[in-house]
Amino acid sequence: MRRVITRTLWLLDTGPLAIGLAFWLAGSGPVAAQTGTSPKQAVVETTLGTFIVDITPETGPTHAAYFLKQAEAGAYDGTTFHRMVKNGMIMGGDPISKDPAKQAQYGTGGQNALKAEARAPKMTGGSVAAVLVPGRPDSGGAQFFIVLVDQPALDNQYTVFARVNDGMGVLQKISETPIDTNGKATARVEITRITIRDTPPPEPEPFVNETAQELGTYRAILDTSAGPIMLEFLIDKAPEHVRQFLKLAKAGVYDGMAFHRVAPGFVIQTGALNTREQPLTPKQHALVHNMRPEINDTKHVKGIVSLARGDAPDSGTTSFFICTGTSTALDGVYTAFARVVDGMAAVEAIEASPRTGETPNVRIDLKAVRLVKKDIQ
Repeated sequence: MRRVITRTLWLLDTGPLAIGLAFWLAGSGPVAAQTGTSPKQAVVETTLGTFIVDITPETGPTHAAYFLKQAEAGAYDGTTFHRMVKNGMIMGGDPISKDPAKQAQYGTGGQNALKAEARAPKMTGGSVAAVLVPGRPDSGGAQFFIVLVDQPALDNQYTVFARVNDGMGVLQKISETPIDTNGKATARVEITRITIRDTPPPEPEPFVNETAQELGTYRAILDTSAGPIMLEFLIDKAPEHVRQFLKLAKAGVYDGMAFHRVAPGFVIQTGALNTREQPLTPKQHALVHNMRPEINDTKHVKGIVSLARGDAPDSGTTSFFICTGTSTALDGVYTAFARVVDGMAAVEAIEASPRTGETPNVRIDLKAVRLVKKDIQ
């Protein structure tokens, strides 16, 4: 479950203090902003894995420059993430945290280096900002925090100087570090190294230029906790739905979701974003959009796959269902875009799962969606 931060109680001095976790900066600080350089990324290697952030000097030039300078000097190497809210936020960068014997002082170091800069209107998932001593707007420095999901309660309060590009799963694991009653980590998750590099050119978006015939050469294998389910696409019936499903699957959007609805004799349903174990990365999130319907003459019989939606015909995004019986009421209303060609036993096992109403009693995982090329005779 995603955790939204509704209050800001942190330990920055020697006791718990109510602070804004803010990064209040101004261009007159001791570190000048870098201009005229190539966009930069920070590759952050930790003891739980690697994540990558895009540096955004346009949102916080002084702090962006300071972070780059500190990282390139190795100042963060050996520091630990000392505070976290599970599924909500992680905090690190305190130089004192290099010393395990000074745990009581974690959160008090690396401050008072910078002046205040503009605050971000939105504190969205993946935002990276710096920590402030309460009541002292010019106290930003080495410490930073990363929010894992949108935190509207923090809007207009903090300056963002970087954004997560990749590795949200690693951040999720870090946020699950055990904490004490004051919110301080009781186990070390260290930054082993930060490498600064030029931002590489973006990878081309997949499945943009392929013809319908080329899209039709793919099949999808749903890896579920009940076994694999193979789908064949109805490329001649709903080509843009197929294209979008392939994009989402390739980007890993469906990985770590659940079958959240089981209605025997009717449908099993998955693909809802709120069932995902980890939040989407910004790149994944950018792929999600409403789909214009491609209503076709496919009958909704057992094994047919259609895009789920709300009342509006164009409100479907990621959630889809597999029919487990004949449902004429769905014909001409929902966009059928695939059918099960193997793994019906797994579909039936999910359909038979114990449930309360239409909600499974035990989580049924959609672990991943794999794409394979089918053999062409």
